[in-house]
Amino acid sequence: MNEQAGVARSTPPVGTPIAPAGAGSDAPVTRVFGIRHHGPGSARSLRHALEEFAPDAILIEGPADADPLVGFVAADTMTPPVALLAYVPDSPARAAFWPFAVFSPEWQAMRYGVDHAVPVRFCDLPAAHVLAADDDARGGGSDPLAALAAAAGYDDAERWWDAVVESVPDSAAFEAITEAMTALREDAPHPTDTEPPIETSAPPTDAARTGAEPPAEPDFTPAPPTATGFELPASADRDDPALARLLVDQHTLVREAHMRQVMRQVLKGGAKRLAVVCGAWHAPALIEPLGPAAPDMRLLKGLPKTKAALTWVPWTHSRLAAGSGYGAGVTSPGWYHHLFTETERPVARWLTKVAGVLRKHDLPVSSAHIIEAVRLANTLAALRGRPLPGLSEVTEAVRAVMCGGDETVLRLVVDELVVGETLGGVPEDTPTVPLAADLRARSKTLRLKQEALARTIDLDLRKERDVARSHLLHRLRLLGIDWGVPSTGEVRSTGTFRETWTLRWEPEFEVRIVEAAVWGTTLRTAAETKILDTAGRDGVTVTALADALELALLADLGGATEGLITTLDAAAALDHDVTHLLGALPGLTRTLRYGDVRGTDTKALAHVADGLLVRICAGLPGAVTGLDTDAAQALRTQIDAAHSAISTRDEEHATTEWLATLQRIADRDDVHGAIGGRAVRLLCDAERIDDADSARRLAAALSIGNTPAAKAAWIDGFLGGRGLLLVHDRELLRRIDEWLRDLNDDQFVATLPLLRRTFGSFESGERRAISQALRDTDRAPLTPAGPVEVDRARGQLALRAATQILGAAG
Repeated sequence: MNEQAGVARSTPPVGTPIAPAGAGSDAPVTRVFGIRHHGPGSARSLRHALEEFAPDAILIEGPADADPLVGFVAADTMTPPVALLAYVPDSPARAAFWPFAVFSPEWQAMRYGVDHAVPVRFCDLPAAHVLAADDDARGGGSDPLAALAAAAGYDDAERWWDAVVESVPDSAAFEAITEAMTALREDAPHPTDTEPPIETSAPPTDAARTGAEPPAEPDFTPAPPTATGFELPASADRDDPALARLLVDQHTLVREAHMRQVMRQVLKGGAKRLAVVCGAWHAPALIEPLGPAAPDMRLLKGLPKTKAALTWVPWTHSRLAAGSGYGAGVTSPGWYHHLFTETERPVARWLTKVAGVLRKHDLPVSSAHIIEAVRLANTLAALRGRPLPGLSEVTEAVRAVMCGGDETVLRLVVDELVVGETLGGVPEDTPTVPLAADLRARSKTLRLKQEALARTIDLDLRKERDVARSHLLHRLRLLGIDWGVPSTGEVRSTGTFRETWTLRWEPEFEVRIVEAAVWGTTLRTAAETKILDTAGRDGVTVTALADALELALLADLGGATEGLITTLDAAAALDHDVTHLLGALPGLTRTLRYGDVRGTDTKALAHVADGLLVRICAGLPGAVTGLDTDAAQALRTQIDAAHSAISTRDEEHATTEWLATLQRIADRDDVHGAIGGRAVRLLCDAERIDDADSARRLAAALSIGNTPAAKAAWIDGFLGGRGLLLVHDRELLRRIDEWLRDLNDDQFVATLPLLRRTFGSFESGERRAISQALRDTDRAPLTPAGPVEVDRARGQLALRAATQILGAAG
């Protein structure tokens, strides 16, 4: 094995603090603590080991160029989960995260350093190298401790750690882990001596990933603790897939070379008791003696590098649970947080929390359920030869006792407790881009708190603060930061003075803020610059410009409004496609309507809308001919939207011009039925034609000169999802019913798809009412067949009863 591997050196017993040869009693002492990333047991053991060792310098696996950010850990407002964010200033999309939770050993090491005034530094490959490496060159991560747990018969590395590692003193635990890692690395494949170093570094998620879930539990019995704390069971296969995934690849060697270089620097700087906190897989490569520096320098020479900016950002438990993207692959962060913070009776306290969650969802759970669940979890652990119940035993107890075997109810527990949704926090003076600082200040002023759980807010646009909130959320949406998403509120209001938003903060928004910072230093200027840039691009349509103008007014972007109006007016004058103009009209009309609510000057916009309508009225009659069914349906949808917008605007001249255009369309014979029928329906609703005229037009459409498909299209356009018309207009229902009765088999089959679409658009209640109306029509003809005889005897009885009732009432 070559010297780069870092483990094939002559070393004393693993984990033993070593002084350089010939040194006296004051020689520096180095302790390497191999930990499991995001492991609560590992974090607890590390904290105790640091208290025992009392180091005067601490190195932690993490980007070395993040050292200036360690001081922020001491801030009272620094609340995990948080993450180190590194990005390329000129290309913010090129970013990486290193997440930390309260149960992360690295976080506990930083807290120890802050609490005891011990210098803390990061020692892994700098982010400047990580971000410069190709994505394909970033090797995948694996969890050696999870592999050891799986090989020993455990399905959870934390359970294995509790059963095996924590059964020995803290100081010996890490020595045992390092010894186990040394054994695994000796069997793991290494790059050949002739293989050239690749230009790579650890992937961002390697710094915090625990790897894929361990395989299903083997059939052999877990190995008991040994004197050193670990031993593979005799039945364990060293070719087991969990162990086969482990390898010492080139990027691992590069990272470890950098770690050793930083260790040499710290020791040279005068450290006497150096503690190194790193992933257990790297521990054998970092124990003393470190060996000559020349091989490490050769490995690090020529690595790609770029400019990188780093900061702290809030993180969430759900992102820790994500196994891909920026997640850390922790499947149960809520459970791990509980294990770390609740050291006394963790199982009973956990099941009490489960009961609280179920009760919150109005599910009956009593104290007896909790007691029985604790008993079942302890029994399962005893049957499996485990000292304490783990997540598997607790979950099975919850499923059986509290959920009654209902997986849907169990999913509530998993989502709200096992994973959880906790959002961390960072100090206000944390380095960031000006745009993020502006967002932070505006959010604080408007009392909008960033939260991981979704919540709904209703904004009353008659209140100054709610209007400012609306502007903020709309600006963020323009910048691609969907902190708030418009939704339909449960609170109904008349007019246009209310907006409903669903708010949920995602950690990825921090990267999007950095990306959006290229447009400006404040949310207002950034949104204005971006929307103007989008509107000025080649090929932008009138509809897109109208939508952009609507968003600009909703976001109160006064600096962009005038330019957008001018651009829209010029584009509308050159665009001869009526469908584009029709698509732009509803947005402009909504803007005219809502503009007054926000105090926006809409005079220039009204001028553009009027000009747009003139062009539509001039071009629409010529655009409705020669259309196939799909094109006619699409145009009908646009006509409906335009008609609704014009009716909402309620401007006399605009309404008159629009209805006159519909009248011209309705009077033509060469128009597709879907459009002709809809024009008649809209004119009838506007009382421009009476019922007799609409009946005459319906009869003409159903006359013998038209094909069955054309008749069905006209009916579809005329009804258009309005089933109540057939319920209340029995004459209209009778005419359509007679037409359907007269169709032969072939004609009926040809028109059936369109008829199914027409009647399928009705509400179920409308369809039932139509069926009842048809039955009533069949039972009671409109015209009596002959004279009706009156039963005088029954009439006398009714009159006598009515007289008695009236007399009693008097």
